[in-house]
Amino acid sequence: MLEFATALEARSEHPLARAILDEARQHSVNLVPADSVQAVRGKGVIGRIGGREAWLGSRSYLEERAKTAATPDVLLSADRIAGAGRTVVAVGDENSVWGLIAIADAVRPQAKLVVAALHAVGVEHVVMLTGDNRATAEVIARETGVDEVRAELLPEDKVAAIERLVGEFHKVGGAVAMIGDGVNDAPAMARADLGIAMGAIGSDAAIETADVALMSDDLSKLPWLIQHSKATLSIIRQNIGFSLVVKLLFTGLTIAGFASLWGAIAADVGASLLVVLNGLRLLTHGQPHTS
Repeated sequence: MLEFATALEARSEHPLARAILDEARQHSVNLVPADSVQAVRGKGVIGRIGGREAWLGSRSYLEERAKTAATPDVLLSADRIAGAGRTVVAVGDENSVWGLIAIADAVRPQAKLVVAALHAVGVEHVVMLTGDNRATAEVIARETGVDEVRAELLPEDKVAAIERLVGEFHKVGGAVAMIGDGVNDAPAMARADLGIAMGAIGSDAAIETADVALMSDDLSKLPWLIQHSKATLSIIRQNIGFSLVVKLLFTGLTIAGFASLWGAIAADVGASLLVVLNGLRLLTHGQPHTS
């Protein structure tokens, strides 16, 4: 079964496919790519292995195949796997299901801290949008502290979810940022007020669509990014305010007859230098101090 699964997933870059391929390498499974492989959008893949059609897909795709391939016992087994917080990947052909693969999302140790840090810097609501089954998504949400889960979404469902969130938060003066890394995330990122792509692991479509690309897959950069953007806006306001005060001051001195040309030039150049120096503070903002 693992050999057939790797044959279908050989050319895929999906995280679940990479997990299956890694497992196959550990068992020294012979990797021979399947022929005529086609993606079933949001559900799985189909291809030909040894002259017969084979398929691999999610729990929902397994249910579609239930009329010809899956038995009630197989569906119950898939439900038990999903209920335990695992992602179900089914493998089969036109006549039967060869087996079920259970894949567990490994929650990074810092994930809960990142979500807490996002709340601390002013993010009011963290929503998980995923094509995975609801049971698995809810387990991950509980472990990480995510506020809301919307699961079993196709790409167009993610776009619709973002549109609803944008409508809700715009009513209260808020904005919506979408963080993604895959081709399926790109349309939703484009619909959000701010698109953020994971640059190291993100697809080209996601990176090109995003407004911001993180050049690593470290989500702990997100709270820093928000704090840095707030600091940038604060310094911009300081610089504009300082420049206007200097201009108004010398306008008043000129009208009163106390200003000179050289004094005005010195003040203008001095103000420009102070604005630049104030902006340079961003280079070290939020960076750890070393001794």
